[in-house]
Amino acid sequence: MGKKNKNKWKHKSHLPFRLNVVFFVVFLLFAGIILQLGVVQILNGEEAQDEIDRTENTTTSIPVPRGEFYDRYGRVVVDNEPLYSITYTPPKGVQANEKLELAEEIAQYIDMEYEGKLTDRDLKEYFFLKNKNEVVARIEDEDTSELDNGEVYQLQLDSITEEEISGYDNQTKEIIAIKKELDKAYALAPHVLKNSDITEKEYSVVAEHLAELPGINVTSDWERTYPFGSTFQSYIGSITSREQGVPRDELDYFMSLDYSRNDRVGTSGLEQQYEDVLRGTKEKVQYETDKNNNVINSKVIREGQRGKDLVLTIDMELQERVNKIVQEELEKAIRKAPAANRHLDNAIAVVSNPNTGEILAISGQTYNRSPEDGEGRFSDTSHQAIYNAYMPGSIVKGATVLTGLHEGAVSPSTWINDRPITIGGSQKGSYTSNIGTVNDIQALQQSSNVYMYFLAMYLGGEYSNQYNMNGLSLKDNTFEKFTYNFNQFGLGIKTGIDFPYEGIGVTGNQTLPGQILDFSIGQFSSYTAMQLNQYVSTIANGGDRMRPRLVKSIHDPSMDGDLGPVYKDYSPEVLNQLEMDSSYIDRVQEGFRQVAQTSQGTASHVFSKDPYAKYRMAVKTGTAQSFKAVFDEDGGRTTYGDLLNKTLVGYAPHDDPEIAFSIVAPYLGENATSTFDISNNIGARIGQAYFELKKERNEQGVEMNNNEEEATEE
Repeated sequence: MGKKNKNKWKHKSHLPFRLNVVFFVVFLLFAGIILQLGVVQILNGEEAQDEIDRTENTTTSIPVPRGEFYDRYGRVVVDNEPLYSITYTPPKGVQANEKLELAEEIAQYIDMEYEGKLTDRDLKEYFFLKNKNEVVARIEDEDTSELDNGEVYQLQLDSITEEEISGYDNQTKEIIAIKKELDKAYALAPHVLKNSDITEKEYSVVAEHLAELPGINVTSDWERTYPFGSTFQSYIGSITSREQGVPRDELDYFMSLDYSRNDRVGTSGLEQQYEDVLRGTKEKVQYETDKNNNVINSKVIREGQRGKDLVLTIDMELQERVNKIVQEELEKAIRKAPAANRHLDNAIAVVSNPNTGEILAISGQTYNRSPEDGEGRFSDTSHQAIYNAYMPGSIVKGATVLTGLHEGAVSPSTWINDRPITIGGSQKGSYTSNIGTVNDIQALQQSSNVYMYFLAMYLGGEYSNQYNMNGLSLKDNTFEKFTYNFNQFGLGIKTGIDFPYEGIGVTGNQTLPGQILDFSIGQFSSYTAMQLNQYVSTIANGGDRMRPRLVKSIHDPSMDGDLGPVYKDYSPEVLNQLEMDSSYIDRVQEGFRQVAQTSQGTASHVFSKDPYAKYRMAVKTGTAQSFKAVFDEDGGRTTYGDLLNKTLVGYAPHDDPEIAFSIVAPYLGENATSTFDISNNIGARIGQAYFELKKERNEQGVEMNNNEEEATEE
């Protein structure tokens, strides 16, 4: 019994011993870990932290060439010419003295233009880097404790005298100019050091010495070229240079869209309108740098792609012919009556497809009476077609008649005797006397002002049919009825063209009865040539107000030089449809046809004769009294009155329109009767040019019109 208990106690005492061994081993392990942590933390902490901080990833974007422009038949309008280019990609943390050393090195291999580019500050900064200790010592005695580093640096530069920077030779100035260009570069972002006038020798020598030129590389760049010269340049627009970069007043906006400060961007015209597709997709490169800012690795994380291409609605061959026609007719009118037409110096024409809204040609030509050496006789001012508004005259009578018919002020059976009317002692009549009794169609054919006056009076509730009135009173909403209906044609509102800016003309806000009568004959509000083209197109196609377009489609870039796949195609777009009955539109179309094709029509002496009669055009002529304000160099204003705007709108053929045109020739002298056909001549010749070109292309198997395209309503 006793022996058994003894063995039992011995067995129990053995377990704590084993546990103690385990606890001891665990203790040793923890002690080892703590010791190791201590070594890392205390003895090797700085080295470990350096290892942690050894690398840093930075992503930069590399620009790509912009998209190109083609006309509607695939002819290149805006191209990118490749250039030799020398670039500089600075590492992070590069110092000014390192850039100067690099500038001195690369100056051995390239020429850099410096004339007119160096400021006194540039010269002083160079002097400072070459004589730093001396310059710093100059202000040691001054109290700079409350100044920041920039203010101290400015004091140091101010201590440098004009004499000290006035003796630099040309080689030194080249170095300073190169250093100035190097300073424009941002860390790890390629910056063009030079890309113009680079010789093959410069390019090859720099390439041979790249190992000695840290950050320098030889590559290719591009610049815009224009195979058609200045033709259509007003609408192509412009881009900034690399020196200009993104506009300063829009810097935050562009930087938020992944632009760099020195990126080239569109600042006007279609270059600006389609900036988002023309810019392309930048290549993104990720750089890995060590603690000393040295690049130790790089990889492309997004492939770059040059900008998308634009196919314009413009027919550049027709555009050139229209430019020539406008120039010739403008010069003919000026030379034929130089004294009477001393204020006539420009003419404008817009040609479109009335069924699609596509602009086929758009021209504005300004005549220079006294060109200086190197100046041409004409300058392209085609932007006037969208920017400048002019009093239109009788060409708007189509809208007036349709307003009267739609509102019930007149009907097809309304006949009015065209003879002068007198209101409050002031006489108003038609430009041509003895027209006689006319209905709506004949009023358009012979351009009856009196018919339009009575229409306006009927619209305003005045039905007395008097030709001699002491005064005139119209309903308060008469003017609003007119403007509402005119707006349906695009008169007085934006056309919606794909362009950064367009004028909408001037619509007076005074609504005196006499002014409303003037409005009815186009003698009160002013409109742009583009608005007038949209208006006549709406009549030509039977009542659809089409959005005018300058760009037909956008294409992805292609590697083989041809157009790439379609990225976006712009279908014809109906902005609104006329509320007028189609039978009323037919009557206005007939009136326009008779203007050109019947003996009593105001333009028949031009359009019904050879060689124009066979093209079966329908037009409406206009003459508006106008004035011109001229400003001298001191801002003084002189106003010249007794001037006339000669205008024309039309389309052809009258029964199946393919083109619509609007012409404005402003500020003819009232006595220049021999040149009053300038707008008619331009319109007739444009119609002829279109159909002759169509015939030539048909013989070549090229389809010219696009009437088969379907329109979509907004």
